Amino acid sequence: MAAITREELERVLVDASDGPRLANLDLSGLDLSGANLSRADLYGANLNLADLKGADLSVADLEGANLNSASLRGASLGNATLSNASLTLACLRGAELTCAYLIRADLSGADLHGANLEGATLSRAERFNTDLSGADLSGADLNGANLSRVNLKGATVTDEQLAQTANLRGATMPDGTKHN
Repeated sequence: MAAITREELERVLVDASDGPRLANLDLSGLDLSGANLSRADLYGANLNLADLKGADLSVADLEGANLNSASLRGASLGNATLSNASLTLACLRGAELTCAYLIRADLSGADLHGANLEGATLSRAERFNTDLSGADLSGADLNGANLSRVNLKGATVTDEQLAQTANLRGATMPDGTKHN
C-alpha cells in the first residue's frame, strides 16, 4: 500500500474532475478535515487515525477501507459505499450517512451519537458496543445486523426494524431499557 502526503493528495484533488482515484493508498494519520472527497475512489484505502472532520465523502467508494479510530465528526457520507469497511472505534458523531451502504461493515466501539442514518443499509453489519444514541435510523435496513450492547437511547428506530436484527443482547433500547 503506497503512502501519500497531504500535499500530494491536494494535487490529486485539483486534477480530479469526477472524483479522485485513491484506491488502496495509505492515508493513515493524515489531516483531511474539511476535504472535498466527494465521489472519491477510496476502495481498500488505509485511513486509520485520519482526521476527516467535516469532510465531504458523499457518494465515495470506501468499500473495504480501514477507518479504524478515524475522526469523521460531522462528515458528509450520504450515498457512500462503506461495505466491508472497518470503522472500529471511529468517531462519526453527527455524521450524515443518509442512504449510505454499510453492508457487513464493522462499527464495533464506534461513536455514531446523533448521526443521520436515514435510509442507510446496515444489513449484516457488526455494531458491538456501538453508540447510536440519538441517531436517526428512519427507514434504515437493519436486516441481520448485530446490535449486541449497542446504545440506542433516544434513537429514531421502529420495533419492526429492531425485529429484523440478528442480536440485541445487552442493547440499551430507545426508551432507555436494557434488552436481555
